[in-house]
Amino acid sequence: MQDYRYVQLEEIQKKIDETELLLEDPQLCDLAKEELVGLYSQKQALEESLKQSQQNESHDDMDTRNVIVEVKGAAGGDEASIFAEELLRMYMRFAERKGFKAEFLEDNVLKISGKGVFNILKYESGVHRVQRIPKTEKKGRIHTSTVTVSVLPELKDIDLHISPDDIQFEAFRSGGHGGQNVNKVSTAVRLIHKPTGLAVTSSAERSQIQNREIAMTLLRGRLWEKEVEKQQDEYSSLKATQVGRGMRNEKIKTYNFPQDRLTDHRMGKSWGNLPVIMDGAIPDEHPTDDDVLEAVEE
Repeated sequence: MQDYRYVQLEEIQKKIDETELLLEDPQLCDLAKEELVGLYSQKQALEESLKQSQQNESHDDMDTRNVIVEVKGAAGGDEASIFAEELLRMYMRFAERKGFKAEFLEDNVLKISGKGVFNILKYESGVHRVQRIPKTEKKGRIHTSTVTVSVLPELKDIDLHISPDDIQFEAFRSGGHGGQNVNKVSTAVRLIHKPTGLAVTSSAERSQIQNREIAMTLLRGRLWEKEVEKQQDEYSSLKATQVGRGMRNEKIKTYNFPQDRLTDHRMGKSWGNLPVIMDGAIPDEHPTDDDVLEAVEE
């Protein structure tokens, strides 16, 4: 959503300048002072909001975010689902090793909180292939299955600042049955958010004030929903790019258990000691724990 606070600040400053001229008029001086109190309050709130946003932007980098890790079985049926559960455990153990906080949001979705965690785990996004003899395999044949891993930065809370100047208020008579006085008083309310064009109406209550409060609640909800949908569309595109369709030839990593080897196909590099890796010692492109990496690297 476009940031309209700068435009609002300019408009409020113009009103302040115009109102200050009225201070010289004895008849309008008191009204001008009262009006200026409200304008200064609005200006201060906007300036503080912008300052906070700027501070957040300067300190907030995508790599510093918490992450949402989603792991799903792809090709391979039950074996893929089983390995998905094992990878989730691996990420959980990784978080414990690093001192991060991990919690399940759903059966296959893990949230990991910690400084710089997205910078580390973003390289895990993609298709992971496993080659091994499943526990359910009676003839000892090696099966190949795949799992999709999606690693996304955690969404921030959305700060909605709605300026009164951005709201167009309309009152109209409520239609319907209910007696001769129903349509004589304009109790129904329509609010239009001018920057976005969103409009909401409320006519459920007999009081215009109550209907305005309901309409304002609805408008806030609609604006919040609009921003969430926008962000989700962006993250959905990122997610689709990350995990592909889960096909075996889309792999970024292969866990070959018979040969006790993990291969990262993007780096062209392999590590041994899969039991240690599956216990959370995940090697990455940018080593931050030399002891762990030395334990798994061939």
